[in-house]
Amino acid sequence: QVQLVESGGGSVQAGGSLRLSCAASGYTIKSYCMAWFRQAPGKEREPVSTIYTSSGTSYYADSVQGRFTISQDNAKNTLYLQMNSLKPEDTAMYYCAARYTYGGSWYTAADFNYWGQGTQVTVSS
Repeated sequence: QVQLVESGGGSVQAGGSLRLSCAASGYTIKSYCMAWFRQAPGKEREPVSTIYTSSGTSYYADSVQGRFTISQDNAKNTLYLQMNSLKPEDTAMYYCAARYTYGGSWYTAADFNYWGQGTQVTVSS
């Protein structure tokens, strides 16, 4: 049984930093592809960043490029998202996702097979 458990969310002031973690069990993060998505109240879930874990190739949404960094620790089977220079518009529930099927895009939620329960990030101005 695959489980993805996010942690590290919280409340921070604008300009601050947080590091999210996603611990995987029943799934090896090197398998193919993992990602972070976010969803703000009243909005659709949107991609934040994706990493193809065998190659290390990563992609970022324009809104977070240069501020967020996705990384992996294969020994801990854990995915991370370092978030710096946070803005109020970054406020959302952040979800970890994993995919073992090939094909699809880095930014389409429907292409991912497994999801965590989410961790809340709140950025105040």
